[in-house]
Amino acid sequence: MSYVRIWIHGVFATKHREPLLTDAVRPALCEHILLNARKKQLFLDCVNGYHEHLHCLFQLPGARDVGETIQLLKGESSFWMNHEQNPSQRFAWQDDYFAVSVSESQVETVRRYIHRQEDHHRSHSFEEEAEAFGRKFGWDRGYFLGRRGPSAKANGKTGKPLRG
Repeated sequence: MSYVRIWIHGVFATKHREPLLTDAVRPALCEHILLNARKKQLFLDCVNGYHEHLHCLFQLPGARDVGETIQLLKGESSFWMNHEQNPSQRFAWQDDYFAVSVSESQVETVRRYIHRQEDHHRSHSFEEEAEAFGRKFGWDRGYFLGRRGPSAKANGKTGKPLRG
């Protein structure tokens, strides 16, 4: 039997980065995403975020790719938000997402970062966070923020984020 252990830190935002993930809704949504991931046999370690986005830490299953895994998390949660939470406007996730691999030695650091999202965003906006990720990982953060096309360059590297 094959053994695969690849950690992924994924980030996805609400459509047009609308602040729909209120303090009242977000905990229930995160719990629902965790339960749904278990049903789909996805190992989702943690999920948390702020008003317009979520971070997740998961192990990539050997039979699925990053895009498929994130789509499974996003798709059903969007359906749940629209049918169970009755938002004042239709809920949807942005098509794009950010995902990077995480070394085993950094899993606990990423886990803490995800659990502390509310504290983090008291002093850093989502735009600032995306800009910092873009600088750190060399991708076109404007693309993730909806400001540029996928072929732009960032830090001398092709900034082509994965598409959901």
